[in-house]
Amino acid sequence: MSQELRDVYAALLGRAPENRIEPDLSRIRRVMELMGNPQNAYRSIRVAGTNGKTTTARIIERILRETGLRTGRMTSPHLHSPTERIAIDGESIGEEDFLQAYHDVAPFAEVVDAESLAAGGPRLTFFEYLTAMGYQAFASAPVDVAVVEVGLGGTWDATGVVDPDVAVVAAIGLDHQEYLGETIAEIAGEKAGILTRDAFAVIAEQLEEDAADVLRDRLDEVGASAAIEGRQIAVLSRTPGVGGQMLSLQGVAARYEDVFLSLLGEHQARNALLAVAACEALLGGGDQPLGAEVLAAALGTITSPGRAEVVRQAPTVLVDAAHNPSGAATLVATVRENFRFTRTIGLVGVLQEKEADAILEVLEPLLDEIVLTQSSSPRAIPTDRLGDLARDVFDDEDRVHEAASLPDAIQLAVDLAEQGGEQFGGVVVAGSVTLAAEVRDLLGHGGEA
Repeated sequence: MSQELRDVYAALLGRAPENRIEPDLSRIRRVMELMGNPQNAYRSIRVAGTNGKTTTARIIERILRETGLRTGRMTSPHLHSPTERIAIDGESIGEEDFLQAYHDVAPFAEVVDAESLAAGGPRLTFFEYLTAMGYQAFASAPVDVAVVEVGLGGTWDATGVVDPDVAVVAAIGLDHQEYLGETIAEIAGEKAGILTRDAFAVIAEQLEEDAADVLRDRLDEVGASAAIEGRQIAVLSRTPGVGGQMLSLQGVAARYEDVFLSLLGEHQARNALLAVAACEALLGGGDQPLGAEVLAAALGTITSPGRAEVVRQAPTVLVDAAHNPSGAATLVATVRENFRFTRTIGLVGVLQEKEADAILEVLEPLLDEIVLTQSSSPRAIPTDRLGDLARDVFDDEDRVHEAASLPDAIQLAVDLAEQGGEQFGGVVVAGSVTLAAEVRDLLGHGGEA
């Protein structure tokens, strides 16, 4: 990362940080208006939900690219560099393009900051500014379609200045309660805000009935056309295999048999289903099937860095950004289905605003032993405090280890996995996106996001 990019990123972070939102779209709408509303220059798909948003967005974008469309993709957070948040034609924009987007927005942000401060409000937030940058970069490219991951919630998220052609809602669980509400119904209400009359809705099956009820009510309220998993669309079958799984999918327009997906886990099959339905809706209004060759090429080569990703062999080190209880539960199911570890070691670090005790409780039955550590994030729970939480969850204190230094923690986890000459031990890394990123970096995957 160049010094200029570091300076620009520091300036962005100097605004309201990403884990703080200002529930008001007036600032982002105003800056986009001053810029000529670049977000209206292309078609768009917006993706919300608690877990699976980034992967679903990546699969959608990959399918659309395979049809010959020029694509933009906006996802968050990033693993290694802020440039990852804005991608064109499947590749993160370069540092020069990122800096150009920043400077393109700057004069308009200055006006909006001044107007807001004069009225007693805040400056544009970190995420609002980055969202404006993304929409501007897409218009400058230009792209045919933008795939946009909601940052937080839905109703008040800065990405909402776009009027999408398709709105996707992945599974909803508890997360960011300080902003979205304490109950599933309240959180679902915020995420349902992306559903509008003019956007075809693609809805994941909801494990929480309250979430399903809220989404159905919202669809009825706005009168949107919709494809709901378990009704119009479904994963009909899946067979786990080496490096992925074979799927049979019922989409909106057609049934797709024997499609290979190069990602692990039932949840990834469901993410692929949502992506297929979203692309059917965008490309043919839900009436035209996707080409078999298009689907095979897209799903067979898709990657999702930091999501059930193997970053080392012998012993296997599996990295996942699971940062809430539902994400941890999905990870546990994926490991049990796809790996036959004779000894499983956890390497876990969690950020302060997350439900660390609940994450540990979900992971505990999977793990023989656990190594607690912390990433470089200032929001990371200190290792000793996380260790105290873990000892309350794990019955045997001998199963709990601490290593505040991440390189030391990785080495300890690897040593524990190989203890006793085990040849099929594995290390499962989980707890936060920042931990996943730093482990990837230390194991030589830092430039592959």
